[in-house]
Amino acid sequence: MADSTLAKIGEDRSLLIVDDDEPFLRRLARAMEKRGFEPEAVETVAAGKAIATARPPAYAVIDLRLEDGNGLDVVEVLRERRPDARVVVLTGYGAIATAVAAVKIGATDYLSKPADANDVTNALLASSDERPPPPENPMSADRVRWEHIQRVYELCDRNVSETARRLNMHRRTLQRILAKRSPR
Repeated sequence: MADSTLAKIGEDRSLLIVDDDEPFLRRLARAMEKRGFEPEAVETVAAGKAIATARPPAYAVIDLRLEDGNGLDVVEVLRERRPDARVVVLTGYGAIATAVAAVKIGATDYLSKPADANDVTNALLASSDERPPPPENPMSADRVRWEHIQRVYELCDRNVSETARRLNMHRRTLQRILAKRSPR
């Protein structure tokens, strides 16, 4: 671990990680600990809100969609308790609307999964006026399109006809897209 990373982190190294993907949660917590943070990892919105209320951390990495609710609820509680906290919202469903909502509520940055520990560290430690460098492996345009279609499909309760109507595309075209594997 570099001394410059420790200097950027500062005195308070507390880090809250909220994600319902347990293997990812463990890997990220270990990686962030190696980078000088003191992570506390939880899998639910309820546990995240409890920690944000009891002992608000200086840093947080919060998944947007969790099994028991929306990660933005944790961001709101954390912002109330500790306005200076640096918060990064992670999601597998990269959408402009949710990115805007996350930033309006108080997130420092917004990263699409898969994000590695370097991406997360860069986003957490970037100063307000500087932007972190672009990711090494960003999602392709085809992958972004596929993610958006999947998100709308889920929001329409997996109803192909309703999804096709909302996306303004032919139902058969949508069925062909849904039958294919996700692009890289």
